[in-house]
Amino acid sequence: MAAPDEAYFWATHAGAELDLLLFQHGARVGIEIKRVDAPKITPSMRIALDDLGLERLLVVYPGDKRYWLAERIEAVPFAALIRAPRGGGGSLVV
Repeated sequence: MAAPDEAYFWATHAGAELDLLLFQHGARVGIEIKRVDAPKITPSMRIALDDLGLERLLVVYPGDKRYWLAERIEAVPFAALIRAPRGGGGSLVV
């Protein structure tokens, strides 16, 4: 994924929140960061998917396997998310 056009933190008055809301060419992608080895879907994730019309929600975690938690919700290892090519700089791998 190229650099997003816009990036935000999102929260509701009721307490649901999303760490990052990215807009890229009209598509909406959510990113939630967890510090657990086996991330689980939270009520906030479901609310964000529905309320924001997310195309995908990526749950970044410290593990080493990429897998689907549910339709449109994918667990992604932090190491797989950022790839630093030789010569510096990094690219977001989504």
